Amino acid sequence: MIHRLLIFSLILFISGFDNAMAQSGVSLPNASASLPFLSPRGSESQSSTAMPDPATGKPDPAAQMAWWSDARFGMFIHWGLYSVPAGEWNGKTEYGEWIRTSAEIPLEVYDQFRPRFNPVQFDADAWVRMARDAGMKYIVITSKHHDGFCLFDTKQSEFNIMSTPFKRDPMRELTAACEKYGLKFCFYYSIMDWHHPDYLPRRPWEKTRSSDGADFDRYVSYMKAQLKELLTNYGEIGVLWFDGEWESTWNEKHGKEIYQYVKSLQPGILVNNRVGAGRLDMEGLTKAGAFGGDFGTPEQQIPATGLPGVYWETCMTMNDHWGYNKADKNFKSTKEIILMLADIASKGGNYLLNVGPTSEGLFPQESRDRLAAIGKWMASNGESVYGTQASPFSQLKWGRCTQKLTATGAILYLHVFDWPSDGQLELSGVLNTAEKAYLLADPAKTPLRIKRQNDALVISLPERAPDTINSVIALYIQGKPDLTDPPGFQTVFDTFVDSLSVSLVSNRDNVQIRYSIGTKDPSSTSPLYMRPFTVKETTLVSARCFRDGKPVSGTVRKEFRKVAPRAPHPVRVEDPVRVGDPVRVGDPVRVGLRYRYFEGAWDSLPDFTTMKPVKEGITPGFVFTPRNQDDLFSFVYDGYVQVPESDVYIFFTSSDDGSCLWIDDQLVVNNDGLHGLTEKSGSIALAKGFHKIRVAFFERTGSDTLEVSVMSQTKPKQRLPAEWLFY
Repeated sequence: MIHRLLIFSLILFISGFDNAMAQSGVSLPNASASLPFLSPRGSESQSSTAMPDPATGKPDPAAQMAWWSDARFGMFIHWGLYSVPAGEWNGKTEYGEWIRTSAEIPLEVYDQFRPRFNPVQFDADAWVRMARDAGMKYIVITSKHHDGFCLFDTKQSEFNIMSTPFKRDPMRELTAACEKYGLKFCFYYSIMDWHHPDYLPRRPWEKTRSSDGADFDRYVSYMKAQLKELLTNYGEIGVLWFDGEWESTWNEKHGKEIYQYVKSLQPGILVNNRVGAGRLDMEGLTKAGAFGGDFGTPEQQIPATGLPGVYWETCMTMNDHWGYNKADKNFKSTKEIILMLADIASKGGNYLLNVGPTSEGLFPQESRDRLAAIGKWMASNGESVYGTQASPFSQLKWGRCTQKLTATGAILYLHVFDWPSDGQLELSGVLNTAEKAYLLADPAKTPLRIKRQNDALVISLPERAPDTINSVIALYIQGKPDLTDPPGFQTVFDTFVDSLSVSLVSNRDNVQIRYSIGTKDPSSTSPLYMRPFTVKETTLVSARCFRDGKPVSGTVRKEFRKVAPRAPHPVRVEDPVRVGDPVRVGDPVRVGLRYRYFEGAWDSLPDFTTMKPVKEGITPGFVFTPRNQDDLFSFVYDGYVQVPESDVYIFFTSSDDGSCLWIDDQLVVNNDGLHGLTEKSGSIALAKGFHKIRVAFFERTGSDTLEVSVMSQTKPKQRLPAEWLFY
């Protein structure tokens, strides 16, 4: 059964069905409909102080996580010296909290921001009240970011807020305000420190800042002393949110040591997975076998299927920067944020939404406006977010669902993004008896009419939605949810050259799958799916689950298209071949690729045809060996890819930062932009033989990775083989 569920999840992830978002005009990053996985705990609210498990004597993880999972919504605050330049340096306005290293500001120059940091308009009471009124249950603030500046009264360093003209400890004031308004107070703490003399490595551009005498173990001791201050001087702290763990000097041993040290000071505190060294970049997962703290941390993205069996929290900016940037007005709309909150809760996760205050101590007006609007929605609909579990449905074309289990059944909270024009909301595959339904925005809880239509419950709605963004219906059902999703197409490809094998799968064991060709819903007399079947022409397949001759799920449809492959190029391979042989006009192709190497700072791939490369030559594959520096460079690879048979091929690029892949001058994979490790893919039908390939990649900051992969109907996903590449 576990194997069947994993396959079913993969199918739904690949095929994608985020129709509700597309129709609403909102694009959620990496967000498709939630899959049928529950969060790893129930909805009971418990104290944050974890009681020991009677069997082991150790704190019960579920009890420790209870307050956090129930909260679902928190505020991230990035604030520090970087708010003084407000994102601008030397005429450029693209910077944020990374400005010291992104703009290559020497330490002695950056230190001059300290006497200019005087946030006299800071009001801890107002900050916390805005978070509370927005429906947030906890606050995570940068006690120390990568620049090393401390926003608290530390005795370990003079590089802190008490040495500024402000001379107040905002952490102490925020602690009091959080206690007053009932929010959990939490600290962000950066492992990386660009200021401390013992932190290693230095920035690559700091050519004159010597590392002689630096002692990283001494820096770890400094960290521990500061963490002790944070956990003994400010009362009960809900979370220690670590960051900056990806450099080579940090390792799993350090992470476990710090985790245990923090827990020894406050046993009930939660610690994110960035305390260790095993995070899978911006996806927030922890590598298999690595130490992962208490919860995962996807950044600027929503996992397509959630992270089943794992506690996780998406952290996201409200505009394009974490720290204050006065020029950045690209704020997410209230609609985007509310839909993201519903999407994340429907997948069993938390939403940590960022605000970057000004150097005066004020939230930007755009942030204040959005917090107020979100709070208005939460005032009516917060019940559908707090203390809920992930959706039991694989897909809902009109929105999302969260749920709470009760003593006699469950409450399904139906988040309706697209109000049905006919007033009939259909919930397919629900076999439970419905007790009642009403709109959360309706103080009178006026009952909505419910009828059964085969496998579906149909709820009659008012003509107008009470909320134009997301109207929530509370649907009470009897008994444990008995839900059947439509079958899934196990076939990854939806185009083919000659023929295609079509496979179907269900996440239920006690059902039959019947299918039909065309748009008509399958019936009890339609063909019974027993094994994969083959299509040789363009075909629309409809499928549905049945039990005892009756439909128990909705219908799923997918079209499989026959396409003509692109013709190959007439070239031949020289034998023998040696990478690096001199090339003359008219030579046949040889193993390898041509590369062009460029240097420069880009946010996206530039037009390389107007630029002169720093280096060029021949390479065996997509490698960076000819580069001169760790950041601010780009490669363009050109040549041929020899595909072994006529088929539809899916190409992938996984890169940090941006990349694109062209086949025969057609853009197949667009993975461009400034981002963490991200994989994108695209498909193209190719005839057996040689086809032109071009891959472009650029690196700005952070890690530097480029992987190019390929798969077809007959070949599993693999790194693009070197023996397929020619120039």
